Amino acid sequence: MTTASHGASGWHLTREHVRNAAIGSGVVFLLLGVLGFIPGITTQYGDMAFAAGSGALLFGAFGTSILLNIVYLAVGIAGIGMSRSTMLSRDFLLGSGALFLLLWIYGLIIDLSSTANFLSFNAATNWLHLVLGLVAAGLGVAYMARHRGGDATRRT
Repeated sequence: MTTASHGASGWHLTREHVRNAAIGSGVVFLLLGVLGFIPGITTQYGDMAFAAGSGALLFGAFGTSILLNIVYLAVGIAGIGMSRSTMLSRDFLLGSGALFLLLWIYGLIIDLSSTANFLSFNAATNWLHLVLGLVAAGLGVAYMARHRGGDATRRT
């Protein structure tokens, strides 16, 4: 069994932690996708569109659409599936982190009221994507930094 270490470099992620981070992140993304389809949790549900122009708000704050909910569901399923292996877990965290950081940057540079906003997110969704991206990528990078060059990078 792998345990946490508190050596001179401080607390670090173990193989078990990175797999748990991937499954936990996957569950969060899956929940975001499912909750986006539930009236009441998603306000203005009747205004939900497949893509651009959706007026639905997850938790009354985060702009969402059917397509964005599908993205969350797909990322969530990938996270749960990839959590079976340490390296796949790391790759999921890095990949999903990069995806949501790219969505954040995209949301910053487009006009949110234009058709370029094909996922129908708003400023709150943009900040959510920043947080999700930083957390996921940060966990993946933290694991990589701890296990760089060692044989731990070849284990599952």
